[in-house]
Amino acid sequence: MSRILDIHHCRPTYSLIFFTCKSQGSNGNYLTFKKKGAAKSSLRANISEVGLNHIIDRCAHKVQEDDGNAFNALPHVKRLSELKKDDLFGKIVMVRFDSNILLEENQNQNSKTFISALVTIKYLHVAGAKVILISSWSTKTNSNLDSLDSVSAYISSLLKLKVLPMKLCHEYELTRLEESQETHTPSIYLLENLSQFKEDIANNSRFSQELSSGVDIFINDAFFQSHKTLASTVGVTSFCYASVAGFQFEEGLSQLKKAFETKENPYIAMVGGGNLIEKAAAINHLVSRSNGLIFVGNIAFQIMHALGFSVPNKYLEVGAFKEAIQIIKSANSRNIPIFFPKDFWCMNDQFKNPKLVSGHCIPEGWTPFGLGPNSLEEITTLLSKSKKIVWIGPVKFGLSNQDSYGTSILAKVIGKLSEENCDVTVIGNMACKALMEESMVSSNFNIIENASVVWEFLKGRKLPGLMALDRGYPYSIDWHTIYADPDRPLFVDIGSGNGMFLFGMATKRKDMNFLGLEMNGKLVKRCLETCHLSGLKNGYFIETNATSTFGLIVSCYPGKLVFASIQVFLQSDIEGVALRMKEEFLKYGNGKFIIDHQEEWLKENPFGVKSDWEKHVLDNGSPMYRLMLSKSLRE
Repeated sequence: MSRILDIHHCRPTYSLIFFTCKSQGSNGNYLTFKKKGAAKSSLRANISEVGLNHIIDRCAHKVQEDDGNAFNALPHVKRLSELKKDDLFGKIVMVRFDSNILLEENQNQNSKTFISALVTIKYLHVAGAKVILISSWSTKTNSNLDSLDSVSAYISSLLKLKVLPMKLCHEYELTRLEESQETHTPSIYLLENLSQFKEDIANNSRFSQELSSGVDIFINDAFFQSHKTLASTVGVTSFCYASVAGFQFEEGLSQLKKAFETKENPYIAMVGGGNLIEKAAAINHLVSRSNGLIFVGNIAFQIMHALGFSVPNKYLEVGAFKEAIQIIKSANSRNIPIFFPKDFWCMNDQFKNPKLVSGHCIPEGWTPFGLGPNSLEEITTLLSKSKKIVWIGPVKFGLSNQDSYGTSILAKVIGKLSEENCDVTVIGNMACKALMEESMVSSNFNIIENASVVWEFLKGRKLPGLMALDRGYPYSIDWHTIYADPDRPLFVDIGSGNGMFLFGMATKRKDMNFLGLEMNGKLVKRCLETCHLSGLKNGYFIETNATSTFGLIVSCYPGKLVFASIQVFLQSDIEGVALRMKEEFLKYGNGKFIIDHQEEWLKENPFGVKSDWEKHVLDNGSPMYRLMLSKSLRE
């Protein structure tokens, strides 16, 4: 059983206090952590005497995500649903919500995304957290919401709870928030519109710190903004104890995963819209996963041009020819069909009546505005044979901003197929709107209105808003593969950096196992390579934010573990920081911690091995301020 010493009220700039355990009869385990967002600090915890028996599932790899390699750009992240209400009580929690979901004037309030957005806020409120809502919005989203007061009143009506407007870093507002925290009164605040601050779009670090001032936990509940690098979704995660996914975020992530799972075949991707150059990488991904592609937008003209058909110059994208050729080659290599319209309905300024023309040769002066009957018949036949359909982008030809003729017909066909157990995902505002208007049963298909985040995912790019969140586990950890003897006592170094401290300890203490937890993936990779090259059998490193995953990782360490006491070692190269850490431990340790030495600061590191930062500071001739605290516990 792992224990957590929670010092949430003061929100220091370093991250957390955790500890691990030691086997009965050994010399103890230790835990270190680095200060977050300021001068580096470290902590050691020596534990003995507590019983734990955990057995983990074995897997082929040392550390493996449940989804294998199918969704490398979609890591497991810590979720709000994993936090107990006791963990949230009295905490200041900032929620970044999606205004396009919560504030949309004609929003479907029965949709899963809308309901889950409300559930996030209500869950936190019921748990006794102090909730600060943040987002950016405009009157384009809802013409009735033109001020902070009007938005707070609107959200109040949705939640059936009072939402108080709050200005950014206004002294009165901060005082009111602190007072509500002291009285443990649940409250909900709405921060002013972030669209007023260019620093949000720039992901300005100082603005991020100001925005998250006083915040314990950050909840990202705007999954469909994950492709953007914003201060309000990415920057703030550097200044909060924990950064986790809200219920709407979790729902959006689930929708994205469901959209591109390829369990059902034949799988057909229907691609609309234009801008092939920007979307080429994404379309190539669809070619690699699907059993056929249908192009029903301006991208079709680029494919037709690459195949040698005559296409009016005004419909051709500069530089798209090469990308179209590559898509055709990729499809041919997999022997999958590519469909493009065989006929169009066209109009001409000189003639009132539309004309049906061959897709192979559109006359100059005629503008396509819809799919012809032969095209619709061929698409319908191909779709009807499918078990899985992904429709992304509008059926839109030419320069019009409106859906083209044939959209409603295809929407009816796809809606009917969804009722016949075909796995249907529709992506993009125009495509979703068309399907919702023609289908009576919306629960049969997967709706993703924001196409931008999907295109970024299909291009193989990591989503900044997702990657900024704390990594979660399920991870399968095969301790028997990692260590020669996983029953030895475990030493955990949180914020292991370049691994110098851990390597030194692992070399010195062969009777123990050593685990480094580090957020920087490049450093972790380098340390693992060093472990492999040196043949180290009692050391390993994992890329993670230990603030939220430490207990989950260590709790599955095999063997009988016991603990008797805790020692906490604090050190910093800045005296003021060390003093603050000391004061906070003594204040929020409920009188259970005592200073373990007579002098004000320890002159030497009691463990005999220096951390990376400690060595750097001392090599530069600067002092380190060290302190050892002790705490006795009995079970």
